Amino acid sequence: MKPDWEILKTLSDPTRLRLLSLVEKEELSVAELQEILDMAQSRISSQLSILRQSNLVSDRRDGKKTFYSLNTNIPSQQLQLFKAALKTVEGASELTDDQDNLNRVIARRRKKSEEYFNLIAGRLGKNYCPGRSWESIGHSLLYLVPKIKIADLGAGEGLISQLLAKQAEFVYCVDNSSKMVDVGTELAKKNGLENLQYILGDIEKVPLEDSSVNLVILSQALHHASHPETAIKEAYRILAPGGRVVILDLKEHTFEKARELYADNWLGFAENKLHSWLKNAGFESAEVSTVSKEENAPYFETILASGLKL
Repeated sequence: MKPDWEILKTLSDPTRLRLLSLVEKEELSVAELQEILDMAQSRISSQLSILRQSNLVSDRRDGKKTFYSLNTNIPSQQLQLFKAALKTVEGASELTDDQDNLNRVIARRRKKSEEYFNLIAGRLGKNYCPGRSWESIGHSLLYLVPKIKIADLGAGEGLISQLLAKQAEFVYCVDNSSKMVDVGTELAKKNGLENLQYILGDIEKVPLEDSSVNLVILSQALHHASHPETAIKEAYRILAPGGRVVILDLKEHTFEKARELYADNWLGFAENKLHSWLKNAGFESAEVSTVSKEENAPYFETILASGLKL
């Protein structure tokens, strides 16, 4: 980390301060920053390079894209310098415009995901969906304990929950697609599952009470989240002591077309990353392993992760 006077010099540039203000709020790609600031890519990349050298921002590669966020390990004194610099210009019209443009970028992300799932609602079990195999689903069912309360986050139509509800005490299916919720509700009614409720909501802000369920399932949902680590923390919050989270998702891959084909925000996850997020959320006995690999290109692999809330 550079000395404080060097950090002050770095913060003196308006563009760099605007970039820091944005990546403090949201992890963003260069293309998104270019759109928000209405600046050339070369200029933004140059300023990000300076911020990275000063250890003020962190970068994350995801396929061909690089995402930037505020470094979480900035020393407190230098973080205070950044906060003070931001405070002095908080009323600037540029920052207000930046916030408006950021809101539009985030809203478009969510709309893109919602439109995709509204489009395929009612057809999800019939069409190809990467990582959705009965082999991998079978692994998750090994954790089933009868007569418990379950939350299926990012449930879609709730194909897994339809099975679990036959033995569970109650199952909540949470999804941010209104069409998926409508389709799932009709399926539950058709199958006579009175202990299965569909709820419109975000897996990063789950509309359930603290310590209200015994099992949380995140099946092929995390890679659609903007902040997967937040979703895992939410799983911990709604679990009662002794409860377990079970995650099925794609292993880290490089199939870029998944973003357009399946509205994926993340190109899967490394096993170590999922394990770290589980531990950071407070889960004990965290386990992560690869449970299946598809035989055809792009050879998606599925990972199973679990953790226990003591």
